[in-house]
Amino acid sequence: MASLKDVAKLASVSLMTVSRAINNPEKLNKETYTRVKQAIEQLNYVPDLSARKIRGDSSGPRAIGVLALETAMTPFSVELLQAIEKTAQHHGWNTFIVNLFDDKDPDHAINTLLSYRPNGIIYTTMGLRKVDLPEKLLEKNLVLANCISDSEQLACYIPDDYLGQYQAMQQVIKKGYQKPLCIFLSEKTLAGNTRRKAAERAWLDAGNNLKDMVSYHTQTNQQNITQEYMLTIDILKKHCHKKPDFDVLICGNDRIAFLAYQYLLGQGFHIPKDVAVLGYDNMVGTGELFYPPLSTIQLPHYEIGEQAALHIITGKTNKETTYIASPYLPRESL
Repeated sequence: MASLKDVAKLASVSLMTVSRAINNPEKLNKETYTRVKQAIEQLNYVPDLSARKIRGDSSGPRAIGVLALETAMTPFSVELLQAIEKTAQHHGWNTFIVNLFDDKDPDHAINTLLSYRPNGIIYTTMGLRKVDLPEKLLEKNLVLANCISDSEQLACYIPDDYLGQYQAMQQVIKKGYQKPLCIFLSEKTLAGNTRRKAAERAWLDAGNNLKDMVSYHTQTNQQNITQEYMLTIDILKKHCHKKPDFDVLICGNDRIAFLAYQYLLGQGFHIPKDVAVLGYDNMVGTGELFYPPLSTIQLPHYEIGEQAALHIITGKTNKETTYIASPYLPRESL
């Protein structure tokens, strides 16, 4: 790889002149700048931004480092990473992503990220969760996206799962459904507990009896997702004989809704004529693939990534949890 010295030699100028051509071209005459530019292009020279930071040179573009705990593994969570990168580019910043696949031993990934001297760090996760953060990160300009931590007070941007589920449940009630069957995410997840509390509160606030709402939780089994979600089928079999004993199915996420569609339609039931279905997530590319299209709640991954990036770019100093709206998306299944 070509160095600054190689460019200077080919252009027959000093190292300082090459540096000025890169950072302050207006200080050079046109002929000298053109000669340096041609040498850079001929050698395919790329400035070493990390070296600049080590020397304390702040003339180059600023950068956000992203520690992505399994975030790139799902199509809907990848929106979060896309938002960070697009927001950074719009403001003239760079981004680089280091993936974490096992949060039990993150030292190598974290050290790699820190070696590039980012101006700020965003820690992201697949699925809202609580994370344990090493001390070396707490000393940095750190923002959490789609996760929270007990380590110390930090700026966190997370979906407003409670309000999203509450408002969607209000729509269920407004449409006159009286016998909801709920299959929430695992009780071991933050989303599973929060969404159940929100659904139950909306039901009670409308003057209904909680005994009329039948609720289950799936089990968390990352090694066997099929087994986890096949529990949905077992639950539906229990409540579907000649006809469903419920009039609306509240699903913990769109994957549960997808399985429910297959089972209900396979049994000859019609959606929403015989039973309505409500999802959660608005998983990328799938909402309109359901037939009929699935009513669901939007997980605001893009907005979370955007706000986390802006927190660093605009130099915000507040350290608190910010809840990003999760809007209800009405479609034909409800």
